[in-house]
Amino acid sequence: MPPMAPPPPPKRRLGLVFGILGGFLAVSAVGYSMHGLKPAGGFPEAKYRLSLPKTLVDNRYELMRDISDSEGKALEDEAAGSWDAKLGGVAAGHYSPGGDEAKGTLVVTGVYGRFKDPDWTRNDMMKGGGEGADTEVVVAPEDFQPAGSDGITITCEVSTRTESGVKVTLPICGWVDANTLGSVVEATTTATTDDPSDVDLDKLAATTLQIRSEMRKPI
Repeated sequence: MPPMAPPPPPKRRLGLVFGILGGFLAVSAVGYSMHGLKPAGGFPEAKYRLSLPKTLVDNRYELMRDISDSEGKALEDEAAGSWDAKLGGVAAGHYSPGGDEAKGTLVVTGVYGRFKDPDWTRNDMMKGGGEGADTEVVVAPEDFQPAGSDGITITCEVSTRTESGVKVTLPICGWVDANTLGSVVEATTTATTDDPSDVDLDKLAATTLQIRSEMRKPI
């Protein structure tokens, strides 16, 4: 009998995790569908845009791939003709701690423009995170207002996604204000073993608020 093959090295397995994360991004980034009751009032003035810095969170994460163009087309198609959003641009990228993808990844998807009903859009966006095939929200959305939020609400949840028999725990947080919309999805080196109920959403909400502040620039 031939000897059993050794288990794949951690980096290879992590690559599978990040491949699953890429599929999850497509679900979450375009997760909000612009339907429902039309809110009263007009569109807010465009005062802010989003940039894609080379580093985020006090230089902790480095930009590995700029996916603004590929994700931008899908988001622009989603928003075409909508009553509650006028898109100005997209800033989306894959980041890794210290530029080392073997240590994890952070996918940031940002959209800027003019959003008529930020609270409704944020809640609808978070619903989209659990609507894809093989994806399930296992920790329900929860609202946070971290220190320094100045009234901005960050909504976070935990989803699991299964692909090729591997279940990955993926925390996601999102915000929407009058001019910017963003989601942050985090995958760590323990994403295949993490208990979703143990994920520190308070911490990710604070990180998401900081990411917003580092990406958001006056026009």
